[in-house]
Amino acid sequence: MTATAARPPAGTGQSWRRTLSKVAMLLIACLPAWLDAASAPEPTPIRFGILPIGSAAESRTQWAPLLDDIAKRLNHPVSSVSVSSYQGLSNAMAMGNVDIAFVSGRLAVEAVTRQHMHVVAQFVRDDGVTGNYALLIVRASSPIQDVDSLLANPGRWRYARGEPLSVTGYVAPEAQLFAPRGINSDTFFSSVRVGNHQDNALAVVNREVDVATGNNPDLDLFTRHFPREAAQLRVIWRSTLIPAGVLVVRDAMDEPLQDQLVALMRNYGKAADAAGERERANLSRIPDLAHFVPADDRALKPFVDMDYTLAYQQAEHGRWVNDAARQARLKQVDDDYRKALQALNAPAPAPNGHSEKSASVRKGSP
Repeated sequence: MTATAARPPAGTGQSWRRTLSKVAMLLIACLPAWLDAASAPEPTPIRFGILPIGSAAESRTQWAPLLDDIAKRLNHPVSSVSVSSYQGLSNAMAMGNVDIAFVSGRLAVEAVTRQHMHVVAQFVRDDGVTGNYALLIVRASSPIQDVDSLLANPGRWRYARGEPLSVTGYVAPEAQLFAPRGINSDTFFSSVRVGNHQDNALAVVNREVDVATGNNPDLDLFTRHFPREAAQLRVIWRSTLIPAGVLVVRDAMDEPLQDQLVALMRNYGKAADAAGERERANLSRIPDLAHFVPADDRALKPFVDMDYTLAYQQAEHGRWVNDAARQARLKQVDDDYRKALQALNAPAPAPNGHSEKSASVRKGSP
């Protein structure tokens, strides 16, 4: 018997060809969308500027869990702009390379008045205090017992301070301690070195300098990292309370994304559920940070007042060729102060600069 091959049912070949044709047409129809998706550029990351606390590497590590969570929550990449100096962060903001930043003092004022950014939130400490204190520190065994013994010996002591953009490292000590006494710290001390708070504290411990500026959050951080060295330090001066830092956002940032980011930051860590607990754990990695509260540019007025106090006192106590030159400089300081307040939408003093409030600000009064 001869075997015969089985034949497909009539019409099967045509049906198969029709199916293949439909699949091919579907693939062709979807191809443009697939090509667009494959060729679409990656979204530009949100660039988050971080005020250096300790070293730049340490700051990146502290903020990394929060930034990673922001990226997941917004489904948008986030990159950190972590620098080793205040001036480095200022330059990055001036060049438009930062979308949102945690800053304070002069950095924040410059961001708003010169770098096309605005305040959206303010830092709240985990101990409930609404700000920080600038400090002067010496070795525990130092012959410098207090401010009086420090200032009684011009030209004797070696001094370490922060950058001019640092509120606690430079502006507050100058405005509240040195300038009111007619002292220029750059010429009063036998030598002056500029560094971050951690390096300056170590310089005191190692007897490389006699006195240094600092602040309470950085001193707390120093104590956690170097307990034995911190035990050798003593505080001889503390400023008035300085408002906490703020979050500033670039004016030109895409609005839908900006709105989502601002809402997330203002509410982060406040929920009572497990998600809120996880957020609070992320915040706890950042020294002293509990959460952020809504704020606007007017939150910067205390920093503008402090800068005005310093500039006015330096002009008043400075050396001038004649009194007319002094008065011209004082007038310029008053004019600059009013312009800065106007930029913040804050109440400005009377045009002649001689209101009671202006006088109290010039003296550094609250």
